[in-house]
Amino acid sequence: MGSITCSLFISLDGVIEAPETWHFPYFNDEMGAAVGEQMGKSQATLLGRHTYDAFAAYWPAADPQDPFTAAMNGARKYVVSHTLTEATWENSSVVTGDVVAELTALKETTDLGTTGSATLVQFLLEQGLVDELHLLVHPIVVGHGKKLFEQGQTVPLRLVSSTAFSTGVLHLVYAPARA
Repeated sequence: MGSITCSLFISLDGVIEAPETWHFPYFNDEMGAAVGEQMGKSQATLLGRHTYDAFAAYWPAADPQDPFTAAMNGARKYVVSHTLTEATWENSSVVTGDVVAELTALKETTDLGTTGSATLVQFLLEQGLVDELHLLVHPIVVGHGKKLFEQGQTVPLRLVSSTAFSTGVLHLVYAPARA
């Protein structure tokens, strides 16, 4: 049995948009180890359309000497989209149609992890498909931008673990609060 693990950088005010503009001052070896551990547990990556487009535009031409480039390009990727017809980035497939059924079937055999993709994470939470939600909460109020939980249904969660990094970032891990 596989799983779906979602990981996001998030500010204190819930912003997940454009973390490259506020996240890096807080990135250190502790966070790198946590992110690397999550990536290492996934057999494939789930991406929403916008994240896929951004990554597919960047990683194929990224520095080939950077080991992260090879990892990103070589990883198995599934992009969830109702509008994308063909995924051209190496090792990518489009998940469309009955997304819940397709992801449920995929989850039976594969450990999946998300990177970014807030709209996808919201959908996965609402559909009860998330097994773990990792939030790397940064000690900053961004004040503008897309928030992870702006609208949607109530999704009860339970705290599995919490770790405070020396930068003030909290790594919070949640699982569904199943009855």
